[in-house]
Amino acid sequence: MMKKIGCLLLVFNCFISAICCAQETVDFNNPKIFYMGRVPLRDTAAELSWTGASVIINFKGTAVKATLNDEKGLNYYNVVIDGKVANVLKPAQGEKEYTLASGLSKGKHQLQLFKRTEYDWGRTWIFSLSVDGQLLPPPVFKHRIEYYGDSITCGMADEDTTGKDRGDNDFENGFASYANVTARYFNADMHCIAKSGIGITISWFDYVMPDIYDRAYAHDTTRWDFNKFTPEIVVINLFQNDSWLVKAKDHEQFKKVFGNNSPTPQFIISRYREFVKNIRSKYPEAKIICALGSMDATQAGSPWPVYIQEAVDALNDTNIYTHFFAYKNTPGHPSVKEQNAMADDLIAYIKRTFKW
Repeated sequence: MMKKIGCLLLVFNCFISAICCAQETVDFNNPKIFYMGRVPLRDTAAELSWTGASVIINFKGTAVKATLNDEKGLNYYNVVIDGKVANVLKPAQGEKEYTLASGLSKGKHQLQLFKRTEYDWGRTWIFSLSVDGQLLPPPVFKHRIEYYGDSITCGMADEDTTGKDRGDNDFENGFASYANVTARYFNADMHCIAKSGIGITISWFDYVMPDIYDRAYAHDTTRWDFNKFTPEIVVINLFQNDSWLVKAKDHEQFKKVFGNNSPTPQFIISRYREFVKNIRSKYPEAKIICALGSMDATQAGSPWPVYIQEAVDALNDTNIYTHFFAYKNTPGHPSVKEQNAMADDLIAYIKRTFKW
């Protein structure tokens, strides 16, 4: 009898061991995969383009692989395991399987594949995931935040420690942006609609944020379904590029947008007000923070915080707020350290104002 029990226990243990060591492979649209950010699900793959777009899974196992295809081979991703950046991945053009994690301790883990770079470096398609173990239910976040911003929000040049302020993909890390640092602090699901060089009235190129804010992918006219994500807080940090370009009369975009004369304050204020009204129409219940900074648009004497305040006052909406980051008073874009200072500022403001 004891021998039979022993044999049964051995068979049971082998069965459990086989389950634990089994590989589970799932397609991109499996409900156990959580997508953070504005990630449209296409016919054969999920499409990641915006800064911070992420694939997140909970699992019990020791290794994870993903089948990816990068449009240009220029994007960088942080592989975040159990809340810590484990490595950086630069997927190549063409469909290929990548090992995201291996040799993990047995037990439960969370993995996030986080897009560090903005959409002009290309899109990435994810086709499937394989886990040496078992996928678990997806994460549940405590809060939801959406951002609309420019290079500051993207984290452009935040890792360029040479002082050259290079906008190359090698030095851009949206994971270190104040936007993502703040979202992580509050355990918030984050959508980040941002582009270096973009403005509300004018950009360094031939479109502005009001042209693309409602797109699933910036260079595609397909509209995003705003019912898929309803933020509690929306942060708008725009006007830095406008503040430079409205004075650049020789720039081709100035000539195209304004002709020969700089726009009046009334024009600038009205355009900002209309953009905020568009955001409000998508999210009737959200708290909207109209922010600015921390580059020279918030230095002493700048009219741009005043423009924003006047636009907000005219909207007469008690759930729209203003918050201006202190001018960092250093050359170039915010460094990682300066991004963290911005995050500390925004975190304190949200805690104080909304009691999060």
